[in-house]
Amino acid sequence: MQTPFYLIDKPRLLANLEKIAWLREASGARSLLALKCFATWSVFDLMRQYMDGSTSSSLYEVRLGHEEFGGETHAYSVAYADDEIDAVLGYSDKIIFNSIGQLDRFDAASTGHVRGLRVNPGVSTSEFDLADPARPFSRLGEHDPARIEAVADRISGLMFHNNCENADFDRFDRMLGLIEERFGATLQRMDWVSLGGGIHFTGEGYPLDRLAARLKAFAGRYGVQVYLEPGEAAITGAATLEVTVLDTLYNGKNLAIVDSSIEAHMLDLLIYRETAQVAPDSGPHEWMICGKSCLAGDVFGEFRFEQPLKPGDRISFQDAAGYTMVKKNWFNGVKMPGIAIREPDGSITRVRDFDYADFRSALS
Repeated sequence: MQTPFYLIDKPRLLANLEKIAWLREASGARSLLALKCFATWSVFDLMRQYMDGSTSSSLYEVRLGHEEFGGETHAYSVAYADDEIDAVLGYSDKIIFNSIGQLDRFDAASTGHVRGLRVNPGVSTSEFDLADPARPFSRLGEHDPARIEAVADRISGLMFHNNCENADFDRFDRMLGLIEERFGATLQRMDWVSLGGGIHFTGEGYPLDRLAARLKAFAGRYGVQVYLEPGEAAITGAATLEVTVLDTLYNGKNLAIVDSSIEAHMLDLLIYRETAQVAPDSGPHEWMICGKSCLAGDVFGEFRFEQPLKPGDRISFQDAAGYTMVKKNWFNGVKMPGIAIREPDGSITRVRDFDYADFRSALS
């Protein structure tokens, strides 16, 4: 098929989903797909069989979750606008306010709806200040236990989101203990608690049994339904970005230009100054793989290959689902990757293409 395109591999996706379903059975915790990370609804028919619903960060996401995923639909936003609150309430089963100010502002509109409040516990596992919800002066959630306790009779749940690519169970356990110490009195008054996403429990070697036991004990201690919001945990390793070499040159290093762009198609790598992944990334020939946009730093990284690269060669960038497909853009007018799905029998179906009409309609 013509590149570039994102290729979602259902068997790899299924391996993550089966772990999510096992955790639900063993712990009682329900899992909601975090649409901010992955919202490619062409595979929601598979994902909904193993997950309980979706959680959102905006009106459009909550609508997509309601219409395309089904199950429970949780709504959250850093701030709701007056002209969208009614629609958000109409599409959601639960609404989570980021602040007491928002709870007050929309108190009348949300009366009778299941309501929650985001709490900022002041600790996180983020290695990047840019993504740290507990950074100094953070706007993400309320942090004062006394203020939160004062509005506990107006809500039925709390949401904590302070994990980020956390593959260390012991670190998760310690942070949950700190949450219990600071907010235990309010937790006792709640019906449900979301512990957010960022817990990399589908990773190789993660102690799922210990996590299940910890979540089950937490739910029993406070009499709450626990929710998790896996994003990358649901789709890690389940997609690639397929590209083709267009040209090669040498400028102190072997350079290969491909029909894609890191800024347009794998933006998170540029934001966090990370390198793409190529498998197996071995061999005697080292090449720098570059995007085709005019940005000088549009570079996927340096990789090793068994043979020298040439125009027409195919390269697969790994782990191209989470925070990648949702961030693709039209920078430089570079053709946006299509979307394809590999079925368990190995067949590949192309489910979406983008063309000039899409580029033109994105602006006015």
